Amino acid sequence: MSEQQTFWPVECEAGEPDLLVCMSCLGEVFKRKVPIPDCPACHGVSTYEAFTLDAIRDWGTDQLIEKAVRANAEVEQPVRPAPAPGVELPAE
Repeated sequence: MSEQQTFWPVECEAGEPDLLVCMSCLGEVFKRKVPIPDCPACHGVSTYEAFTLDAIRDWGTDQLIEKAVRANAEVEQPVRPAPAPGVELPAE
């Protein structure tokens, strides 16, 4: 049984970098959100920095650039924050 990944939303102003890269492994990137409780690849915690797609293209690996392009193309979905332990959110 696989669990669905949960995320914290990250607010970014228009024109600000909104692709968050894990600085521990430099292998994961998410658009305007960070995974809870940690990076799914390296399990780093609180290690994300925001970049533009152009900046990632300047220094990223081919794999990271591909992930960034996919993340950047995602249609923004509302991200519900994870509930505190023991708290259940109502179904939508």
